[in-house]
Amino acid sequence: MNTSGDNQRCKKKKKIVTPEMQFRLSLDQCSKNKDLAAAISLYDSAHSSIRLTNQHFNSLLYVCSNAVSNPDTKQAAIEFGLRVYEKMVSGDAAPNEATATSVARLAAANNDGEAAFKLARGVGNAGRLRTYGPALFCFCRNGDADKAYEVEEHMVSIGLQLEEPELSALLKVSLEKGRQEDVYKYLHKLRMAVRGVSKATAEIIERWFGGEEACEVGLLDWDARQVKEMLLRNGGGWHGLGWLGKGNWVVQRSNIASDGLCHTCSEQLVCVDIDKAETEMFSQLVASLAMERESQSSFKEFQDWLEKHSDYEAVVDGANIGLYQQNFAEGGFSISQLVAVVEDLHNRSKKWPLVILHTKRVRALLENASHRELVEKWIDEGVLYATPYGSNDDWYWLFAAVKSKCLLVTNDEMRDHIFELLGSNFFIRWKERHQVRYTFVKGHLELLMPPSFSVVIQESEKGSWHVPVASETDDKSSSAWLCITRPDCKDSNKVHVSLETSETSEIPSSDQFPNSDSNILNRSSDSSSNGSNKPELLARKRKERS
Repeated sequence: MNTSGDNQRCKKKKKIVTPEMQFRLSLDQCSKNKDLAAAISLYDSAHSSIRLTNQHFNSLLYVCSNAVSNPDTKQAAIEFGLRVYEKMVSGDAAPNEATATSVARLAAANNDGEAAFKLARGVGNAGRLRTYGPALFCFCRNGDADKAYEVEEHMVSIGLQLEEPELSALLKVSLEKGRQEDVYKYLHKLRMAVRGVSKATAEIIERWFGGEEACEVGLLDWDARQVKEMLLRNGGGWHGLGWLGKGNWVVQRSNIASDGLCHTCSEQLVCVDIDKAETEMFSQLVASLAMERESQSSFKEFQDWLEKHSDYEAVVDGANIGLYQQNFAEGGFSISQLVAVVEDLHNRSKKWPLVILHTKRVRALLENASHRELVEKWIDEGVLYATPYGSNDDWYWLFAAVKSKCLLVTNDEMRDHIFELLGSNFFIRWKERHQVRYTFVKGHLELLMPPSFSVVIQESEKGSWHVPVASETDDKSSSAWLCITRPDCKDSNKVHVSLETSETSEIPSSDQFPNSDSNILNRSSDSSSNGSNKPELLARKRKERS
């Protein structure tokens, strides 16, 4: 038996490591360890003998962009990184978004915001927050507010949504430059972008309200009715008409009770809804997506039906409720659970809800003699709508709830791909305000209504502000808040009403703000409006007495 031959065949052939492979392995180690010195040595010893690829260059630039945060390696990282970048663009390796991001970080570290901005713009619509961040933060750090606003405007124009780090930097530079209108604008952008602000952002906000500039801005006389109407139009929690009142602000740490009452100033916080414009846009988006995926004639028929039966205060996801906890041997569609929900909702509002249920399930219920009379009654009275065969009833109950501006009873988390099409920002806010969850404990129904207040920055009709500060707990009642008031903010009887306001004046929409001290949001850099033909702002300073 030739055992030696068998052993030879069993031996694994040694893998030949080429210089290129060794370079790649060593470079990966440099990148993993963020070892700038090793990366420089590796490059100097191999770049003339090895053909470097896009991936090689990007790995080297990544090491450099990380090293600029260390004062000891910052200058060396900038110089080496720019040398690598020049070699890259002079060869046949094509720079991409990752390249632009790393080199923009080097440029920003070198205090060259213009170069960082140019690099970011060079990748077009492929740019991401990380691509533009270096330029934006560089301009903010250097106090160049106008250039920072220009970067933001460009980011918004290509569809990027700024997050707290970017908005916080813009808020800070606005504060430092005394741009009170922009401070107001970025407070509202933070309101839209984050739930609880970070401690660093909270400190910036405290700094603004504790400064002299903040004491001087604001209206002494305003139209209280218009403020209330704008709060309603905007979905609650903000009016967007500018600073109200004058004088020193009082900033205190506070807690909010479970019912939304501030322990410090007794202001009642609200559960914030999306505004009227967003609601209309949302319903149109749901309808258009549904029409693409459903039978157009069937969904249009539902839309027409809903126009004639629109007086609902709740929409019910029938399948979700009927099949709740029915995953056992004898389980099936539970009509008794659905009846319990419908009757509970009716008892609360004295109005019948709208139940959305697939035709297949409706037919099965009609075939059961014990259920037939009730189901027929629901159909006749507009309580039940049967979605057609081949349809996804999710589109129907979602559209009905949005269009009717009412509650939606379902435990569906709405994370499926169809809901991903709707985006995240206002959809999450809409769910918080409108979704009613439920549970059955030993057959007893419990409806879990929307929260009494939203954990977001809130601006009251009296001019006060409440800012949630992010914490490690999800318990809203124990979360820290900034309670920001002026002496006049605390007493609603002291809110002034302009004597010149007309009873019949038109209320502007939430995205239409004329240029005035009391309407700061018009100056938002992401506004697509040209400012023409906008309705006159109702809140105005009282004219001087003759």
